[in-house]
Amino acid sequence: MISKSLFLSAALALTCGLGFSQDKKQQDIKSIKSMCGCYEVKFNFTETFSYPKDTLTYKPSETKHESALEWVELLEDTPNKIVMQHLLIVSDDMIIKHWRQDWLYENTDLYSFDKGNTWKYKKLDKKAVKGQWTQKVYQVDDSPRYEGSSTWVHVDGQDYWANVADAPLPRREQTKRNDYNVLKRRNIHEITATGWNHEQDNDKLVRDDAGKDVLLAQEKGFDVYTKVPDVKCLAAQKWWKENNALWKNIRDKWQTLFDRHQDLNLEAKVDRKALYSLLFDLKPDTAKAETDKIIDKFVK
Repeated sequence: MISKSLFLSAALALTCGLGFSQDKKQQDIKSIKSMCGCYEVKFNFTETFSYPKDTLTYKPSETKHESALEWVELLEDTPNKIVMQHLLIVSDDMIIKHWRQDWLYENTDLYSFDKGNTWKYKKLDKKAVKGQWTQKVYQVDDSPRYEGSSTWVHVDGQDYWANVADAPLPRREQTKRNDYNVLKRRNIHEITATGWNHEQDNDKLVRDDAGKDVLLAQEKGFDVYTKVPDVKCLAAQKWWKENNALWKNIRDKWQTLFDRHQDLNLEAKVDRKALYSLLFDLKPDTAKAETDKIIDKFVK
């Protein structure tokens, strides 16, 4: 028989373990949600190494230093899912819907980028994602971009999440490079005293039909988000109130496609137009049936 003291010790250990787990999860949520708000952003990218067969004709990507004002809107806030929409502020009259990031706790459904316009569905093991958060990053039209599951780290004064995931070419290179087709991203999201940093160490890969990768070049990315008063981003907040319903319909349509748990193959263009171009032209009161119809045309 199990002694009463042994039983109480086991129960106490289990209770303490659950308490620690919940405290850790609340730390994670606090870090994730701290990325919301108004930020002055500096985007920095430079190619660090190149490995082409023909080094004489290879031209590395130009070093980029750009800055912007960005509003990060909190769309969903539940215990196991946090959704944040990024909005670029060009001027008070020009707001650009930027990328979106969803954070899911102990998520087991993943869409991994393959190449071209194809994402492979993967079912993750529950034990493998215990205590982890999946970051799902979406393109400006809310189609998938890249996803990965990792553990938030809070130790020695550091507060970060790190992951490796395959992704399509970044927008800054889509119209300039055709010599690689996969960007293997090593992402670090670090919370700082003044905001947060998005650090990247990326591989530019050439992936063939058999899935074999050849490394073409590597690059460093360092995006610095510095928190500023929310009042500086009022234009984006106003724009989102006017356009939120439209984009919720679009997100809901994509979710029905993701919920099929099948590989996803998309057309790059339909009638010579990209999906984001068609969606950006819509009025805020466009019916869901219309947005559904547009997206369906791009799903193979």
